[in-house]
Amino acid sequence: MTTLVFGHKSPDTDSTGSAILWAWYLNEIKGGQAEAVLLGEPNTEAAFLLEHWDLPKPRIIAEIEPDQSCVIVDTNNPAELPAGINDADIQGIIDHHKLVGGLETKGPIDITIRPLACTATIMVDLMGDDAAKMPDWAKGTALTCILSDTLEFRSPTTTEHDRATAERLADELNINIGDYAAQMFAAKSDVSAFSDAELLRMDSKEYAVEGTKFRVSVLETTAPKMVLDRKASLMETMTTVATEDGVDQVILFVVDILNEEATLLIPNDLVKTLAEKSFGAAPTGDTVVLPGVMSRKKQIIPNLTL
Repeated sequence: MTTLVFGHKSPDTDSTGSAILWAWYLNEIKGGQAEAVLLGEPNTEAAFLLEHWDLPKPRIIAEIEPDQSCVIVDTNNPAELPAGINDADIQGIIDHHKLVGGLETKGPIDITIRPLACTATIMVDLMGDDAAKMPDWAKGTALTCILSDTLEFRSPTTTEHDRATAERLADELNINIGDYAAQMFAAKSDVSAFSDAELLRMDSKEYAVEGTKFRVSVLETTAPKMVLDRKASLMETMTTVATEDGVDQVILFVVDILNEEATLLIPNDLVKTLAEKSFGAAPTGDTVVLPGVMSRKKQIIPNLTL
């Protein structure tokens, strides 16, 4: 049976690239049968990755069959995976997020969760000496994932090991990190073709705070004005998306990569209270700027309180 390799819903660069990278490793190094798949359309930066390295877009699946062999990457959260995930035959998990719980396996499996900024960094480590056998496209995929998740080393999740791995890959590929990251972020920032609902779901995760269910959306961009000019319609659409997705509230953080800050949209008193209690902010209008806030994983999710 072919082993499916996939990350979370609303696939970003790391979720997309790591699935492709690990499927290559299982096929070419371990001699197995594996296929990278996605749980949704990749975001604009992930699409840039595929185009830049001339990679076919993985097949998109909505469900997983019972007993289907699979490896989960860049998440361990059942809410971010297909509904039938606990009936699948999970072979392994490779991740860099906190352990959530709720996954059930049919037997002992390999689980690697490390406090690094990027799943691809972990994969390069797991490959050991075999990492040298990666073709250029695979090295480029790993590099792209690391630069994405670290925001070119600006994110507080960045470790020296992530940086060293990225710099080594860039050197082997003769790539200037600054120039390449600028291309990536330009692709990520061009969201003009997306509807408000698509933007709110593009890079989002469900998270409960004291019984209130949130969809926590983050848009990382070098052109925040492009998003903030749409704040009125985005806030209107939050109600529709919340209803359709079965959450109480959608919250949107627009992360300005270059100025290293986030702007939180304040559509109502609930989010105003969240901003005050979570970040010590004092909103006076429909937005509030949060200096230094760059990471959902390290700075947003852990601080959310009501």
